[in-house]
Amino acid sequence: MTDLRYLPDADDVTEFEATVVEVTDDYLVLDGTHFYPGGGGQPPDWGTLSWDGGRATVVDAEKNHGDVRHHVGTVEGDRPEAGTTVTGRIDADRRDRLRRMHTAQHVVSRVVLDAYGAATVGNRVSVDGAWIDFEPGDFDDEDLSIIERRSNEVIDRALPVEKEERPREAVEAAVPEGRTQLDQIPEHVDPLRVVAIGDFDLCPCGGTHVDRLGAVGRVRITNRVSKGESVDRIEYESKPESESDGH
Repeated sequence: MTDLRYLPDADDVTEFEATVVEVTDDYLVLDGTHFYPGGGGQPPDWGTLSWDGGRATVVDAEKNHGDVRHHVGTVEGDRPEAGTTVTGRIDADRRDRLRRMHTAQHVVSRVVLDAYGAATVGNRVSVDGAWIDFEPGDFDDEDLSIIERRSNEVIDRALPVEKEERPREAVEAAVPEGRTQLDQIPEHVDPLRVVAIGDFDLCPCGGTHVDRLGAVGRVRITNRVSKGESVDRIEYESKPESESDGH
């Protein structure tokens, strides 16, 4: 079983050493990893694995019965044998963008729940943008302006973002109805890894996140799409001030 070393709160680590436990033509399994294997609407990390005499690009990572398979693209040199020490290097820029976008998703989801009573029923983040599906949702342009403004007001508070494990019973008691689909997390998962944004939000989540809201940058809502009679999709982007286009 691969040790998920980025949990609960080491999601700022982008370089590490590990030992190979399985090698195939398509992937490598390590005894531990900081590569995020995808899930919860967040795609996996990319990067490289290197060892004495070889190097491989990691083009995908996925969980498989407790292991994380690091799918490789280009391989230079001979493939490592089991027992070989490798150095993993995660694409730090990609990781940073996904951390910011995922944390922004938590903020927007909570703002919409508080303001409109709409639950998050689906979401997807990427390095370029993200979307969240809300139900019930029937937002107009004024609503979108309110959501954008309130989300940025929360971000301006620069609250700490804490990632830790908490007993499931305590999490179920603290998370408001509609904030997350707790019933989809198997009952045997206890404790739960949660992301707590100051006094603003608490949500079970296994993804990678920034350490303070100030790192998220500015949220800008870019589109609204009706996904059915009672579901609206809000699309948004999040950029640090240095990348802001002024909108």
